[in-house]
Amino acid sequence: MSKKFTVLLVEKIDEAGMSILNKVAEVKFASSHSEKVLAEEVREVDALIIRVMGKVSKKVIKNARKLKVIGHHGAGLDNIDLQAATERGIPVVYTPDANTESVADHTIGLMIAVAKKIPQAHYALTRDKNWSIRYECIGTEIYKKTLGLIGLGRIGRSVARRAKGFKMRVLAYDPYISEDVTKKLGVKLVDLKTLLSNSDFVSIHVPSTKETHKMIGKRELEIMKSKAFLINTSRGGVVDEVAVYKALIKGKLAGAAFDVYEKEPPDPNNPLFKLDNVVATPHMAAHTEEALRSMAITVARDTVKVLKGKRPKYVATPKYLNDFPVVMLFL
Repeated sequence: MSKKFTVLLVEKIDEAGMSILNKVAEVKFASSHSEKVLAEEVREVDALIIRVMGKVSKKVIKNARKLKVIGHHGAGLDNIDLQAATERGIPVVYTPDANTESVADHTIGLMIAVAKKIPQAHYALTRDKNWSIRYECIGTEIYKKTLGLIGLGRIGRSVARRAKGFKMRVLAYDPYISEDVTKKLGVKLVDLKTLLSNSDFVSIHVPSTKETHKMIGKRELEIMKSKAFLINTSRGGVVDEVAVYKALIKGKLAGAAFDVYEKEPPDPNNPLFKLDNVVATPHMAAHTEEALRSMAITVARDTVKVLKGKRPKYVATPKYLNDFPVVMLFL
């Protein structure tokens, strides 16, 4: 018996999610993540599921004649035109909870790595056979330091809870969070300038929007302590990479750690990659077995629910916000 629906995947997802989709639909993989290819291959499908690569643009959505639902394997929604989807009446489902703990773990890992100079020591010892590097790589403790969280949504809160284990003082900037929430977490809610000027570590946890585009630039970096560290596991466009590079080479910032970039994949010759006080990972904060499986299951289940005319657990398109969970600006 032929299956009722057709689902187009831009990238592979965990087998647990594939199993859910395969039970009700014919699953196809896009031959490319380019707009031109997606706009052509989405024409006759019922559902489209995307991860990081590619964009579901207005053109793609316009060409999707049968599209009933767009699924995002992840929490960020910057590569989907939500307005165009809303205009077409196409719900966008996503996975806001699935990768929270994985990204929070990665954030703390980057903080420790950049503060303790672990990557530099590793390569000096294993590649250059330099045992004496132990006298040169003098790190900084994160214990009892001040952590500033820009964004106190799901991931920001999980990072705050982990930071408390290091007895860190935690500040947060988030105009969408009440003091009642921060008090329960033992976090002090402050304005952005206060956070930047008082934090030893600044960690960013916001989506890429018009409001957050390059919200950390030259002016903000100048407010930060010269011995402070910047960590970004949210979206690359939130940080002005050129400004960070200049701050690092001028000694106005002690170090930085990135998992996301303005352009992805980033240019291999990105000048940030040549600095010893930068730790860089390839947008992999959510890449744990647990998170990948959870994201795949969540997006597959909600995609199938919409296809069957049922209510999904998580939906991001504004048209449905009165009926379904609200998408928070600061995730």
